[in-house]
This record gives sequence, C-alpha cells and structure tokens, in this order.
Amino acid sequence: MKIAMGCDHGGYDLKEKVKKYLEEKGYEVADCGCYSKESCDYPEYARKAALMVAGGEAEKGIVICTTGIGVSIVANKIKGIRCALCHNEHTATMTRLHNDSNMLAMGAKEIEEDMALKITELFLTTEFPGEEKHMRRISQMEIEG
Repeated sequence: MKIAMGCDHGGYDLKEKVKKYLEEKGYEVADCGCYSKESCDYPEYARKAALMVAGGEAEKGIVICTTGIGVSIVANKIKGIRCALCHNEHTATMTRLHNDSNMLAMGAKEIEEDMALKITELFLTTEFPGEEKHMRRISQMEIEG
C-alpha cells in the first residue's frame, strides 16, 4: 500500500518517525514534504498529499502539523478526500468504520509519538465494513452546496 505524507515544520519530526515506522512495516511512502524544520506553509504539503490520494496515486494519506487542524482543513478541500483529525485509538478506528476516511491528520504537539504510531496502525488496518447506513452518509458528504 502506498501512503502519501505531508507536513509542515511543526509536524516534521513526527512525520519522519511515522514515515520510518511505515517503511519498516513494508508500506511505500510518498513524502510530499516538508523536508526540514525550517518555517514553511502547511497548505502546500497537505494539498500535495491529498491530491495524490484523490488522484489514485496513493491509497491513503497522512498529514501532520502542530495541531493537525490546518492540514485537515486543507486536505478536506480536495474533492474525494475524507480526512479525519484523530487524537486517540477510538477516533482512528471509528473514522475508518463509519466514514471510510482516506486521510489521517495528526497534531504533533497534541499527541505523544507512541499514540501517533498506534493511531497510524489502526487507521491503516481497520477495514471499512461498507454498511448501507455508512455508505449513505458518506455519499451525503459529497454533495456540494
């Protein structure tokens, strides 16, 4: 499975740790940046990762900034993206079970590294069951206007 990742300077360290974890687990990681702790604008990198997922170049995406809020907003602006800001195991599991989320957002200053890795694992391994009620709700998310 290919995972697109993006971050800003505030999420750089956590992105690198999650990226290493994913690669050790055998995932292919597309690193959309940023590539250092030098101050940068998160929309550029969150958008790159979201466009890869929306375009089918990656199956899932993970975006990280200081709080996770900004990157999740940017990702969700891309048609076809359902990005969930998760902060614990329950939210990571539920967003896959109920929302079939295809992107995960995390806040580097909001969660510890161990929790980030647990969230990542659950997000990537929890299968969407495809229940009719959830499919119906997901289709309602796509309606514009």
